[in-house]
Amino acid sequence: MRLLLASPHDVVAVVTREDAPHGRKRVMTATPVAVEAEAAGVPVIRANRLAPVTDELMALEADLGVIVAYGGLIREPLLSAPRLGWINLHFSLLPRWRGAAPVQRAIIAGDRETGAAVFQLVPELDAGDIYATLRHPIGAHQTAGHLLAALAESGARLLADVVDDLAAGAAIAAAQRGEVTLAPKLALADGRLDWNATAAEVDARFRGTTPEPGAFTEFGSERVKVLDAVVAHGAARLAPGHVELRAGRVLVGTASDPVQLVTVHPAGKRAMPAADWWRGRPAGAGVVAS
Repeated sequence: MRLLLASPHDVVAVVTREDAPHGRKRVMTATPVAVEAEAAGVPVIRANRLAPVTDELMALEADLGVIVAYGGLIREPLLSAPRLGWINLHFSLLPRWRGAAPVQRAIIAGDRETGAAVFQLVPELDAGDIYATLRHPIGAHQTAGHLLAALAESGARLLADVVDDLAAGAAIAAAQRGEVTLAPKLALADGRLDWNATAAEVDARFRGTTPEPGAFTEFGSERVKVLDAVVAHGAARLAPGHVELRAGRVLVGTASDPVQLVTVHPAGKRAMPAADWWRGRPAGAGVVAS
C-alpha cells in the first residue's frame, strides 16, 4: 500500500478488516493497513465482508480495484464496477496453489520454488489471466512466516508496476497454463507433526505451519507447541516418535533422520529451550504421539 500511496495514482479509499481485540487485555486495535491509510489521509472502509459495503464502494467510481490478502469474495455487481476491473496479488506461481494458503502449502509439499502473481480477478477462484509474475526460491530453513515477509516486499513492487502499466494502457495479461493445485486455508490440526513420516516431511510440515496455525506434538496428554526445530542430519536413528536427550539435544525419531526440537512451548507454560522442557520431565526416553 505504501508504494501505491507514494505513486502518482489517486488512492480514493482503502478497505480493510474491522478493528479487533488484540493482546492480553483484548484492546480493540485497527489493522496496520487502516493505521497507514489514515495517517496518509485516505478514507478507510472497515468491513470483514464486502457485500454490506458494495454500494459505498461502487459510489467511489474507481478505475481499478486492488486486492492483497483480504480474504473476502468480490461478487457482481462490484466485480465489474471499476473500469479496469480488479487485480489480485497472489503468493504463488499460478495455477499452482490457488487458494488461501499458497505459501504454507508449497512448503509443506516440499516445493523448492514459489513466487507471486498479479492477475485479473474473475468469479472463479484465482483463475484470472496473469499480468506479471516473479519467482522466488524456497530456502531450506525458511518458515512460512519468513517466506511471506519476503514475498510481501517483492510482490508489492510487482503489483505497483502492473498498476502503472494498466494506467498507461500497456498491461498485457496471459491465460494461466499448467496443472491446477489447491491451497485451502490451514486448520489447527494441520500443524500436528507426524513422526512416522520422514525427517524432510516433518521439517516441511513444521516450516509450513510456522507461525500459523503453529506446529505441535503431544507427549502423553501434554500438548507441546514446536517453535523451532531442525533435522539432525547424521545423528543415530531413533524409532519414530522415540525421544532422547543426547549431548544437550532433544531428538525425536522419524522414518529417517531424527529431528531436533530446539524451542518448545508446553501448554500452560512459557516458551523454553527444548532441553529444559525435557529435563523437567521424568527421566528416560519416551514416545511422542503423532
